[in-house]
Amino acid sequence: MTQKERYARMIAYFEEEHPTAQTELHFSNPFQLLVATILSAQCTDKRVNMTTPALFAAYPDAASMAKATPEEIFEYIHSISYPNNKSKHLVGMAQKLVEDFGGEVPDDVDELQTLPGVGRKTANVIASVVWGLPALAVDTHVFRVSNRIGLTKNSKSPLQTERELTKHIPPEKIPVAHHWLILHGRYVCQARKPHCGECGIADICNYFKEKQKKQ
Repeated sequence: MTQKERYARMIAYFEEEHPTAQTELHFSNPFQLLVATILSAQCTDKRVNMTTPALFAAYPDAASMAKATPEEIFEYIHSISYPNNKSKHLVGMAQKLVEDFGGEVPDDVDELQTLPGVGRKTANVIASVVWGLPALAVDTHVFRVSNRIGLTKNSKSPLQTERELTKHIPPEKIPVAHHWLILHGRYVCQARKPHCGECGIADICNYFKEKQKKQ
């Protein structure tokens, strides 16, 4: 099977099964998604969604959060992983949004990465989810699933995975493809025990092929 065929089969399957896949983070505007995505680093979306309603009620926009102290933010997010660092990042991010971007979330990946707490993955999430741009965020799920299936060939880094995936996935499908791979990794192709029997693309998966040989 060629890479072109593998990608075509993968895209066809997910378009049929999950045509409207989207983030599981709860948000009402770009600022809220940016906050939630920063909080979601090494933390579950479920935990983030339990935390953000009170935080958003207290700090509904960049201007209000920019006036807060990290200690005040901490009280709302203490149940999140790495709350001390994330508290500082959120305040710094909000202040820079106000100072450099008029309080609005930019639509440029490079500009987004100038914000405290925002790396390439988070910037790509915002660019694709909010602005519909062909930016593909690679988290642990996307990285694992892509290597296992064979969409990437022994990728050693998220950036390498991103470049390989965006080379083969049509630009207009990249925003939703990000969610296809994340959700597949979260619920089917799990890290410790992938549910190969429930997988609709096991026929194109290198991991499954090798698993079958050993049985």
